[in-house]
Amino acid sequence: MAKQVVPEAERRRRRPTRQGTVLSEKVIVQTALRMLREHGSTGLTARRLGTALGADPSTLYRYFAGLDDLTRAIGEELMGRALDTWTATGEWRADLRSLGRAIHASYLAHPQAAVLTASRVTGRPREIAVDETILGILLGAGFPDTDVVGVYHAFIDLSLAFAALDAGSLALTDKARAADEEMWSSTYAELPAETHPHIAATAQLLAGRMTHSAYPVVLETLLHSAAGQLTRIRANQ
Repeated sequence: MAKQVVPEAERRRRRPTRQGTVLSEKVIVQTALRMLREHGSTGLTARRLGTALGADPSTLYRYFAGLDDLTRAIGEELMGRALDTWTATGEWRADLRSLGRAIHASYLAHPQAAVLTASRVTGRPREIAVDETILGILLGAGFPDTDVVGVYHAFIDLSLAFAALDAGSLALTDKARAADEEMWSSTYAELPAETHPHIAATAQLLAGRMTHSAYPVVLETLLHSAAGQLTRIRANQ
């Protein structure tokens, strides 16, 4: 049976930890983010977290139902940070573009956490606020409800998919990532035109491009497609 989370009001009355820290969900999430950055996903355990916080490992269960609940809170934090850095302009394409890039950047700032959380649906307030914002942008632009959901689905999945993909590369050791990136010039660029004419013809361009994220390009493609969709909707009204 899952342990019951202690109500917020009761948590606030807890004494400081041995390190003098007054615990809260925010403090625990921030500490978990640091642990993920330093040790990777396998290093995030209740015991290690308790040690880092200067508290008994069981303290975690006063704030979260378990490590999976903490994982969702970490995902919510990354989403919330994206929204915190974003400012609306009132132009729907510009707003979706900047919000998508903010989401992508927030996850890439914590690649180990991104790999762990990008596929999760947290159902927590700050993530819900991001979803509400995206849907509001699309409804305000004039998309009908069905189209709003379709564009929202494509937009958020695209943003999180690239966050996971690009974070996966950043989560590698520097040596492993450099070896992967070097492959484009050390292996692909050396393939003979006789056996691989198409790769040989584009090898230098591939080497210059494939070490960078394709997210901005694909995001722009999605926004262009959505704009054309909206134009057709307005024409048929």
